Amino acid sequence: MEIVNRTENKLLQRVEIEFRWKHPKQSTPSRQAVIEMVRGLEPGANPDLVIVKDCNTRFGMAMTTGRAYVYANTEAMTVEPAYIHKRHEALHSGSAEPAAEDDGGEA
Repeated sequence: MEIVNRTENKLLQRVEIEFRWKHPKQSTPSRQAVIEMVRGLEPGANPDLVIVKDCNTRFGMAMTTGRAYVYANTEAMTVEPAYIHKRHEALHSGSAEPAAEDDGGEA
């Protein structure tokens, strides 16, 4: 996977990554595979806080392009529409929500 553009959006507390992934002789990567690859590109990123958007594969080409957002916490993810959360619900383990609640209780 190649990062085309990486931007830190401090206002929305996220890192915005535009990527290009060449996958010759393989099928189109799943969202879960993209999340794992983004996690490898952003050390320390929680996979439950990664949102994949605009993932496109061109017909006849083994290249997928798209955008991924790596959020700092679950509160920052509230800017995403409900359908995006529903789409990623099965991909996330849910470990990000309890960690955020526990941190709030200890402080």
